[in-house]
Amino acid sequence: MPVKVYKPTSAGRRGMTGHSFDEITRSRPERSLTEPLRRRGGRNNSGRITVRHRGGGHKRRYRIIDFKRNKFDCTATVASIEYDPNRSARIALLEYEDGEKRYIVAPLGLKVGDTVGNGEKAEFRTGNAMEIRDIPVGTQIHNIEFEPGRGGKIARAAGVSAQLLAKEGAYAQVRMPSGEMRLVNDRCMATIGQVGNTDHGNVKLGKAGRRRWMGWRPSVRGIAMDPGSHPHGGGEGRSPIGMAAPKTPWGKPALGKRTRTNRRTDRFIVRRRGKKR
Repeated sequence: MPVKVYKPTSAGRRGMTGHSFDEITRSRPERSLTEPLRRRGGRNNSGRITVRHRGGGHKRRYRIIDFKRNKFDCTATVASIEYDPNRSARIALLEYEDGEKRYIVAPLGLKVGDTVGNGEKAEFRTGNAMEIRDIPVGTQIHNIEFEPGRGGKIARAAGVSAQLLAKEGAYAQVRMPSGEMRLVNDRCMATIGQVGNTDHGNVKLGKAGRRRWMGWRPSVRGIAMDPGSHPHGGGEGRSPIGMAAPKTPWGKPALGKRTRTNRRTDRFIVRRRGKKR
């Protein structure tokens, strides 16, 4: 999908790029597959802000996505490729032989009119969902389950994919988009191919207002605050952070501090992801 470049008719337009939406075939979603999405402004059920810098943004409806791909008794036809405001990937509307409709994350190369299937009877083709044990080694996959029947959790964003590296016993070795190598139960479902909308990362917002439309509010740098509001604050003029490591507003280590503590699943990690350069 090509990236659209705007003419510099204003300061905000200069350097701004956007999606061309060439692959979109339908502008309105399937109403029966949407539900209201209440905006909480980053607050939990107690009213406390748990995610900072959220609020505002355009009104949305949530598209109900079939991450489980558990309809094994019939095939489906791709009816449309649609925009989803809640995710970076495009979504595809499937119409099954019995008349049921479901949304899936649209893989790269999937077009209107293509046939899609799930389970053992499905062919080895882009967009089909199969158990990992039935997928050849070396295949690019996405929408991968961590536990059988729980629905896809990994590799669902635009342009990403994981690679099936090996199979041994009841587990398969998968290289995640981050570079981490992990063991996954071979009874878990995964979808063949790479997630579409690969140019998503090349789009430049161009102006602060466009970020506000997405529901993100401005953030103030800690170094611009006073010392009572942030550990980085204070000092005469511009000053460096001046401590062993950058801190959060609450004094905890930030920027590179490892926070993973799930020892229950440590045994499934073959190799951790490396540092991004």
